[in-house]
Amino acid sequence: MKIFVDTADMEEIQEANEMGVLDGVTTNPTHISKQTGSFDDIIKEICEEVSGPVSAEVVATDFEGMMVEARHNASLANNVVVKIPITLDGLKAIKQCSDEGIKTNVTLCFSANQAMLAAKAGATYISPFMGRLDDVGHDGLDLIHQIRQIYDNYAFETEILGASLRSPKHVLDCALAGADVVTLPLDVLTKLLNHPLTDIGLERFLNDWKEWEAKQNGVPA
Repeated sequence: MKIFVDTADMEEIQEANEMGVLDGVTTNPTHISKQTGSFDDIIKEICEEVSGPVSAEVVATDFEGMMVEARHNASLANNVVVKIPITLDGLKAIKQCSDEGIKTNVTLCFSANQAMLAAKAGATYISPFMGRLDDVGHDGLDLIHQIRQIYDNYAFETEILGASLRSPKHVLDCALAGADVVTLPLDVLTKLLNHPLTDIGLERFLNDWKEWEAKQNGVPA
């Protein structure tokens, strides 16, 4: 399963990249709004840091406007993936992008029907929002399972990108459900490393080593 980090903060992206497990980056208008500089410069800088896919979202809501932005965003770097919401005009733009060879990440997916239409239109990625579904009393994991079954049934090539992940459990659930990719905040990524028994074991090993070194140097315990 591929791991993307969900941010436009270069320090966070660089930290995640240094971990050696980063496959790509997803951004959105909210992330971009928290940074300084132009949209183009922010996306270009991220693309220089990360060799994998970098999602750059359109903000237009009409087909013509989406296509103007999609073509522009795709021109910024070879690894840009254009992020498009799953609306009627968005679906038209996804199909047009597919015809033009522009990769797309379909965002704000909350149903299997939406995911099916996106795949039929040629989406590269579909982003079901697990955490937001959980927030309103639905089971976001069920959606991942439904999409996985539909895509497998009909051999759709669209990759399932689990989004809006809030915890390590969400990541594990996505992996077990067969998601192709997850995108997550840096703090959730680092939490994947955490386990109390690891901390206890490391502390014990280090204490035993210090005692052994002391004995080697003739220092009483």
